Order: sequence, then structure tokens, then C-alpha cells
Amino acid sequence: MAGNEWINSYLEAILDAGSSTKKRDDDVKLTKDAKFQHDNKQHQEQQQQLLKEEKPFSTTRYFVEEVITSFDESDLYRTWVKVIATRNSRERNNRLENMCWRIWHLARKKKQIAWDDARRLAKRRLEREQGRNDAADDLSELSEGEKEKGDPNVSEPIKNLSRINSDTQIWFDDTDKSKHLYIVLISMHGLVRGENMELGRDSDTGGQVKYVVELARALANTKGVDRVDLLTRQITSPEVDSSYGEPIEMLSCPSHATGSCGAYIIRIPCGPRDKYIAKESLWPHIPEFVDGALNHIVSMARALGDQLNGGKPTWPYVIHGHYADAGEVAAHLSGALNVPMVLTGHSLGRNKFEQLLKQGRLSKEAINATYKIMRRIEGEELGVDAAEMVVTSTMQEIEEQWGLYDGFDLKLERKLRVRRQRRVSCLGRYMPRMVVIPPGMDFSYVTTQDSLENDGDLMSLLGSDNKAQNKTHLPQIWSEIMRFFTNPHKPTILALSRPDPKKNVTTLLKAFGECQLLRELANLTLILGNRDDIEDMSNSSSVVLTTVLKLIDRYDLYGQVAYPKHHKQSEVPEIYRLAAKTKGVFINPALVEPFGLTLIEAAAYGLPVVATKNGGPVDILKVLNNGLLVDPHDQNAIADALLKLVADKNLWAECRKNGLRNIHRFSWTEHCRNYLSRVERCRNRHPTSRLEIMTIPEEPMSDSLRDVEDISLRFSIEGDIKLNGEIDAAARQKKIVEAFTRMASLNSNTGIVYSPGRRQMLFVIAADCYDSNGETTETFQAMIMNVMKDAGLCFGLGNIGFVLLTGSSFRETMQALSCCPVNIEDFDALVCNSGSEMYYPWKDMVADTDYEAHVAYRWPGENVRSMAMRLARMEDGAEDDITEYVAACSSRCYSYSIKPGAKTRRIDDLRQRLRMRGFRCNLVYTHAASRLNVVPLFASRMQALRSDGFFCTICT
Repeated sequence: MAGNEWINSYLEAILDAGSSTKKRDDDVKLTKDAKFQHDNKQHQEQQQQLLKEEKPFSTTRYFVEEVITSFDESDLYRTWVKVIATRNSRERNNRLENMCWRIWHLARKKKQIAWDDARRLAKRRLEREQGRNDAADDLSELSEGEKEKGDPNVSEPIKNLSRINSDTQIWFDDTDKSKHLYIVLISMHGLVRGENMELGRDSDTGGQVKYVVELARALANTKGVDRVDLLTRQITSPEVDSSYGEPIEMLSCPSHATGSCGAYIIRIPCGPRDKYIAKESLWPHIPEFVDGALNHIVSMARALGDQLNGGKPTWPYVIHGHYADAGEVAAHLSGALNVPMVLTGHSLGRNKFEQLLKQGRLSKEAINATYKIMRRIEGEELGVDAAEMVVTSTMQEIEEQWGLYDGFDLKLERKLRVRRQRRVSCLGRYMPRMVVIPPGMDFSYVTTQDSLENDGDLMSLLGSDNKAQNKTHLPQIWSEIMRFFTNPHKPTILALSRPDPKKNVTTLLKAFGECQLLRELANLTLILGNRDDIEDMSNSSSVVLTTVLKLIDRYDLYGQVAYPKHHKQSEVPEIYRLAAKTKGVFINPALVEPFGLTLIEAAAYGLPVVATKNGGPVDILKVLNNGLLVDPHDQNAIADALLKLVADKNLWAECRKNGLRNIHRFSWTEHCRNYLSRVERCRNRHPTSRLEIMTIPEEPMSDSLRDVEDISLRFSIEGDIKLNGEIDAAARQKKIVEAFTRMASLNSNTGIVYSPGRRQMLFVIAADCYDSNGETTETFQAMIMNVMKDAGLCFGLGNIGFVLLTGSSFRETMQALSCCPVNIEDFDALVCNSGSEMYYPWKDMVADTDYEAHVAYRWPGENVRSMAMRLARMEDGAEDDITEYVAACSSRCYSYSIKPGAKTRRIDDLRQRLRMRGFRCNLVYTHAASRLNVVPLFASRMQALRSDGFFCTICT
């Protein structure tokens, strides 16, 4: 192939090497081949450098490291075949031949992955474009008549659509004095606690942990907010500190707080009790976390209502999920409680997936097996489906990261926003509002020593006079860092991150090591988490740290680079202060930085910054104007930027001044003001009237004490001993029980009567039994009879209730039950059509209107009716492959019959196509895959069970 012919001769040279060692002169002569010089000037420069350093050149190593990325596999393969065919057994080297074959095979596989990736992206772009075109066709130019129509999905007009900025002061109106808000934040994974956070301990315990804890504190200190709960996972594993097993931890108690108000960490049991598992393993345990969180929220709503709201429950003002796992939890809670949901992604699965595919090291299957990436992406998509608002840190996150998701399209979102503003119907389509609210910072720790007027450095602290005395006043972490340096007075270049390949610390080390002038002017401090033994760390972290140590040794950076093993979170401010006092620079060289909180922290201490140009730092530096942006892949650009700030004192002083002057734009006060103002505007949902906690009458005292005579109420009197003529303990215990029983009978003439909606226990029958034709089988009736019979024998029919969950319509369910010798009124509830309808047979045979209203949120109604049928049919399918099944349709369920043998789209494929068009629905194949039900987003058998239990007996 043109441009690659030299590979043939190059491979022959490698194979000629055989098992003997070639002299360096032979290698040099080989590499001076005229054709090779013509095609690769870069290699000539490398060869000259090698000659200067007097190191032998390895053709094999060069081929593996440099040539592999640009070869043509057909040339390589032909050369390999030719060599095997022409060489006699004496000259052949099996090891090198095998190496060439493996290189060809692996690189060919890499090329195949890249080709598959390109084809996948092209197909995805085509599908997204098709979805946008479909939406655009429906949302055509507004006519005069349309302008007068109201949008049924909008409860009130949006008056101001501009993004929140530092000038917004909506929240601090006098009318807010009467607000008593309860806010729920959710962050499931990692190690979350209020003090001494172990940031950097693992990949799950990073900036997100610090962010959510500080957000909870800041919100609790905001006027109008009474209670903030940060829900996380309870961890009782011996691998971690016992504090992570405490059910409740107070974060703050503001001066205006009373009773149970303030900010709290609430730890909910979830998953293995004795093992600390990574976030990738939490997905199967999400339903457990949802149920635990729901129980806590209900209890807290009751307590706050008694305290602040005259006994009426105080439901959450907003439920805010952080990251994909918590976003899915928040979506389920939002659906059960009908309160607004907010989502913050922090880092996004699709972006990570695309980056890993581009690297070509792992296949799609391997990436998914390692990171559970597809499950994570679906969690994020569900969060987008349910969220009223998505909080981002930068515009780049909206355009380049959230723009990868099926559920969000920037152009369609803008068009829908304009229609809502004009009060024109969006035809059932919805896109969440993306808002940029940069994370806040607490600047209370910045002392007057960090101000511009007190610009001291270490020279005054470590002068020749009273040197030992001054050292005793230095923070311990300063001593820990400075012991690495031959000259601690030089400016410090500071990098602070966990040891993750994405943080790109190795490129920073190469830039520092290969720039002699930078090494002469500055020291380098690397704060890379905490470690005891590199071998005990996770594989990725140990690889990074091992590489760091090797690079320090390669460039002989001893005395110029500090890499302490331990630091406390409370010592981080002192680390920034040390760099500032030496007139140093902070650098964040990450390959991609979603936001860059450390850049704001550095600015708070007067440190100029050098930051990656990929991600959030672009927006941060626009505001702060206190540093330089660089390409993280270009080590020369990194070295030049650092050298410019270290060497030019005027530029350094100007960047410091700008950072300190503009830092207030990132305060927590500003963040909370913007956040609450945005939530106030997006509150299109409120708890329904059904969300009332019923007071369940207490059971008779005789029932309560019936079985305790032999195990309690002994009151420290044991045996048959009589004291002062009193009766023996057993007789006395009997009299106490009788007294309690008589007291209970005086208060109530009759015992409690359990009835539907007020049961001791619910039995849920969630099963469908169909034959291959989708008809209900006799097994269905037999199963119901057996469950009801056994439950009645064990607990008594009066004390328990039964709920039936089915994918069939109400008519089909009644027909199936008519063949069963049970009374339909024995069921407390029937949930039909895949969770979209609820009936109470003991009350009436009409679908519950409150439940219909509850699940109707974002239901596109008639607008999705024909679209779902069209999209479910394959391109090469017949018109009658899928038809509407009118008999099973209702206002909250569209049912479609599928012809036997017909091919239809998979649920995830169909859901994706609907999302791309702005439709938020839940899709279920039922009746042995002969029926497709399209129901509202929050309608499902699982969610119906939570709602039914919530309104009936859970909240006792």
C-alpha cells in the first residue's frame, strides 16, 4: 500500500535479528534506509537523540511502540507469510514470527473495534436525526390558532428563561420567611461522613462526596429551609471505619433550627451488611434502598408536620439524586411521592463509554463487564426521564456530554421551551431543563493571612535566624512535604488528585522532568490520595503510582518532587497555603475534568492555575481569569504554561489578584440562592391529596400482651419469693396483664376491626400465567386459591389483605377470576394493565381516579398512540405485525397485539426511539410476548405496589 512499503523491509530486519544480538552500528545503518527517511522524519530525530545518549536502538521495541498505530495490516500479513515461506529452518526465529503474527492480529482487532465504533456512532447519529425530524414534523411552525392553546403539561407560565447567574436574588424575598422546606439529597456510593472525609481512598470517594456534604450544610443554613437529609448507604463492614455504620449523623444545626431541623446524613441499609462494595455492584440493591428511603421520608414527613405544619405531613420540596445510581433512586421516589426531582450526573456513563471505546483497549463487552456501563447509562436515562431539572457545572457538560443521551436533545429542548413559554401544546413531548449552577465553596477558612496585603513567603519563616524556632510553628504537613526538597524556598507546582489515569499526572511529570529550566526554577508537589502500601491499592491506582516513581527515577528528580503518603482532609488548606506562600502554581492536567473544584479551592488561597482545556475549567477560568488553559496531551504546552507563571512575577501577581477578586462567584450562598430559585420555577408537581398518613387504631391491649406473660413484665422479681407479704411474681405478673386488659376495654368497647386499607399485613400476588397464545391458564386460578388458603390458615383472613398485580386488563382479570372460587371483594386492590390502573373491589369496580392522576405525569396520551405502533414494527415488517388491541386500551394504557411469529423491536430499542422523540413512557411485553403495553413513565407493577402499600398500611 502507498506510504507503507517500507514496513516490509523493516519487518525483514526484525526477523533477521534472530536470537543473536545486533550491534548498534548495524541498527543505525538499517534505520538510515532512504525510503524510511523519506516516510518518517520523526524517527530520524529519535535516532539522533539515541545516538547522543549513547543507548542502543532496538528495532523491535520501536516497531511495537511507534509503527503499530499507523500500519496497513495487509502489508504486515503478506510480509509475515513471505518470511515463513522463504526462510529455512536454520534461519527462522519462531519467537519473532509469532510476535509479528500477534502484532498483526491484535492491531487488526483494534482496527475492527474502531470501525465498529464508527459504524455504531453513525447509526446512532442517523437515529437521533430521524427522531428530531419526527418531532420537528409534529412541532411545526406555530399558527395563530395554536398560540392561543394552552399546554396541558404546564401548570403555570415560565416568565423568565434566562440562566441563573450571580445577579439572581429571587430566593431572598420577604415572602420566604414563612417557608418550611424539607429537602432530600441522595448519594449512594462511596464513604460519606461529615468530618475527616477520606477523599481519594478509592475511585468512589472523591469530589462528589465533598460536594454533597457541603451542599447539605449550605442548604440547611439557607433561610426558608428547615431540614436537609443526605441519604447514603449504611456500611458496617470491618474494612471501613465504624462511623459509616451509624444510622444518623448530624452535619449542622443552624441557629434558626429547632427540634429535628438542620442537616443530617441518613444511612440506609442496602446490599451486603459486612462488605464494602464498589458502585458498579450496587445496581441489584437499588430497590432495597428505594424502600428504605421511602420509609424514612414518610417518617420524617410526619415528624416535621407535627413540629412545623400543624400535624399535616411536610413532604420533600425536592428530591435530588447525585450520580446515576442515586438518580434512579430519586426517580422512583419522585414517582411514588409525586414531588419534583433534580439530577446531577457528576460524571456521565456515555462520555466514559465513548472515551474507552476510542482508546481501543477494551471491547464493548469488556467495558460493560468491568464498569456495568450499560446499566449505568440506563440509570442516567431514567433520571433524565423523571427529572424536572438537571444541574450541570458547565455548558460543555450540557452540549458535549448530556447531548449524547437519548433523552436529551438541545435543539428539541429549546423548541419545547419556546412552546411552553407561549402556552402552546408540546404534544406530549418533554425535555428536562438543563441549568448551569457551578458548585459552591466555603471560604470561611480563608484567613487574613491569605489576603493580598499579607503576601508572605517561606523566606521569612525559614530564615537563618531562629530557624529551629520557626520550624516548630509550621503545620505538620508543610514539614512532611518540605523534607522531600533540597531547596524548599523555590515556588511549588502543586497537583492534587486521586491516582487515577484520567488525572494525567504522568504527563505532568514528563513535562517537569524534560524541562530543565522549569526544574531549576520550581519544585513539584504531588498529593495523590493516601496509601500504606502501593501493592494493596486498586490496580489502576497502583499502576499510576508505580509509573510516578519510575518517572522520578528516570529523570532523577530526587530533591525536586514531593509525594507524601498521607494527608488529612483538614490539612488540604495548609497545602494550598504552602504553594501560595512560595509563589507557586496549581495545576489540573486531567484528560477531561467535568468541573474542577480544586481550581476554585486554589483560587481561594491566591494560587494562579494551569488547567486542562477539556471540560469545566474553561468556564471557571472565564469567571476567575486567574490562569492558563492547556492541551493535557501536550507536555510541552504544560511545561511552557507553568514556566510562564513561575518566571513572570507580574503575571503571577495579576492572576492571584483576579482569582481572589472573583472568587465570591462560587460561594455556597450564591449556589444555594440559584439552586432554590431554579427549583421554585420548575415545581410543576406537588404531592397529591392522597399523600396523607393514616392514623391506624391501636390493637387491643389484650392482643398486644397475649403472648408476653412468660417473657416480660417480671420487674426484677424472679421465682416464687414473696416480699413483705406480697403475692409471688407469677401471680403479680398475671394481675398486671389483667389490669392493662381492663384499661384497654374501658377505652374501647369493641376490639379493632381490620378492614381493607387497614390491614396488619398485605399479601401480594404478582404473577401472570399465560399459554403460548397469551390466554390465561388454570395455573393462575390455582395459585391464587393456594395463596389465599394458606395465608388465611396462618394469619386469619380478617387480619390480612391481598393485592393482585397483573398485565391483563380489568375485564380480562375479572374473567379469569370468575373461574376461581374466591370472592372478588377479598382483594384489597387489583392493579391491572401493567400497573397503569388500580381498582378497589371492596369499594367499587371503577378505576381509581386519584391513582390515574398520580401516574399521569408526563403521559403523552393520544400523541404516542400511533407513534408507538409504528416504531415497534421493524422496517421490513408487515403492516399487520402489530395492531392496536382496543379491548385492553384505556386512558392510561395503550395495548397492542403482536401477530404470532412477527418481529418487533426490543423494549430497550423501542424506549430509545421514543426518548429521542421526547416521549417518556414505560413499555412492557406481556401475555407471553403476544401483547405490548405502553403505559405512563411512573406506572409499573413495582411502583403501584409502593403506592398502594403507602396509602394503605405501610404508614401506620
